[in-house]
Amino acid sequence: MKIEIITPDKRIFEGEIKSVRVPGKKGSFQVLKDHAPIISTLENGPVRMIDQGDKEIIYEISGGVIEVKANKIILLADSVS
Repeated sequence: MKIEIITPDKRIFEGEIKSVRVPGKKGSFQVLKDHAPIISTLENGPVRMIDQGDKEIIYEISGGVIEVKANKIILLADSVS
């Protein structure tokens, strides 16, 4: 799957991953390959990705929106630390 993590200021990350877990408004959820299309708002918390080499990459976000469609993920974060 391809993911882009973007803030209003810049692109934070772009690449291929195996999975991502995000802090949804009603609890965290995971996105894997061939996930159904979804758009969801996000809370403050960690975004945990597993890359193609099984390395975990973590970003702390403060809210945002995620769109998943055809194995492409766009995460628009209010800010990333």
